[in-house]
Amino acid sequence: MTRTGPKRVGILADPYLNEWQVHALERLQAERDVTFPLVVSNAQKAERIEEPESWNTRDRISLDDARQFFDLCREQKAWSLVLAERNLAKLIDGERPLWRRHSIESIDCLADADHVRCDPQTDGAWYEFPEEVVDRVAAECDVLVLFGFGLIRGPILDAPEHGVLSFHPADIRSYRGMGPPPIFHDGRRRCGATLQRLNESIDGGEIVAYDDTAIDDCATLWDVFDRAATLQIDLLTEGVSNLHDPTFEPATVPEEELGEIYYKKRRHKLSFSGRILLKNLVGRVQRRLGKKRESTETPISSTPSSPRGD
Repeated sequence: MTRTGPKRVGILADPYLNEWQVHALERLQAERDVTFPLVVSNAQKAERIEEPESWNTRDRISLDDARQFFDLCREQKAWSLVLAERNLAKLIDGERPLWRRHSIESIDCLADADHVRCDPQTDGAWYEFPEEVVDRVAAECDVLVLFGFGLIRGPILDAPEHGVLSFHPADIRSYRGMGPPPIFHDGRRRCGATLQRLNESIDGGEIVAYDDTAIDDCATLWDVFDRAATLQIDLLTEGVSNLHDPTFEPATVPEEELGEIYYKKRRHKLSFSGRILLKNLVGRVQRRLGKKRESTETPISSTPSSPRGD
């Protein structure tokens, strides 16, 4: 039987999508004429997350925010300082447009999808899906795109013909796990983005699409995340287009060529998070000084002087 490309694209997601993820789906729908028949969202996170759009309009720090910060300190340790810097910068400098949140049910291109809330089984950081969800995916979807949950394993990976596609905001051949934080920490000049077809390894799937970009002018870690997200908007359409090509074969990376896994627990160390926090603060100061310098410089007039006697 001749292999056909995916036309029915299912979504595995948290209770919201970020702006860049919505753009990626809209571009895919416009350029590949796909449908989105099924959206499976995480019911466990829906119970813990406030109205997603409220994140977009926060303009002050509340008492609840202070309480949450102390809870975050216990959970994330030194990394909580980096997250606090991000949230404070959002109040001062304004939001980052690519990370505006949209409730999964409110997204126009997913309006015709059947939305299913799912209570997955968890084992540490891993998620497994109930049989009824796997059966629906197998019957209704040619491919799945993962926009949430976390690490997934089990029969869901093989349920759709073309598997489960997931983004990693780095090159899996160099930086697996966290992605941008160790890249920024190490002072790398470029950052990649990988669209991979998942297996049960951590960022060790088949590469369906890849691109990279310069980041040496990024002032903060969050600028690096923005660059990676911009790449990913295009990568989804490129990856699905590749799966429509009968001659295309995803790249399988041998185990010995995969990059080191940077586990999230590394963020708890002050030596790691402290360096990122310092780089963020220095970068913000330098950017502000640069803008101030630009605003105070007076351009030299290029208008010629009038001839004497006029």
